[in-house]
Amino acid sequence: MNENPEKIVVDSDLIPEVLLKVIEAKKLLSQGKAKNSSEAARMAGISRSAFYKYKDGVSVYSDESRDKIVNYYMTLIDKPGILSNVLSVLSKYGANVLTLNLNIPIDGAAPCTISFTTGNLKCDGHTLREALRATEGVITCRNLKERK
Repeated sequence: MNENPEKIVVDSDLIPEVLLKVIEAKKLLSQGKAKNSSEAARMAGISRSAFYKYKDGVSVYSDESRDKIVNYYMTLIDKPGILSNVLSVLSKYGANVLTLNLNIPIDGAAPCTISFTTGNLKCDGHTLREALRATEGVITCRNLKERK
């Protein structure tokens, strides 16, 4: 076998069923729906040996140009429900939150960083930022890529 195999993008309709089932088994494992690889293979309808043979060689491609990760820095008023309001706005506009770090409030304000993917956003970044800035309890909101 080639020491440095090439990565190839292939339409899923052309991939053999066993490879699609390996991907399904890997998803079952990562989502905690299967306790171990034996159970995942059984649930996906493949043998354990097929799973182990192909598990490291197949994965789902994510189009990074479509699904960017954005990091926002925010300052929130220390009041119940403010973070929930922010998350509701992100959800409303289709942002998929990856990480959230809310620090301990100082003088009634809590610094917060939120990372999310943009693949399902229903608006542009400016519109989302303005919606977040208009959210009750949000003191500041900026994209960490911006210089200000």
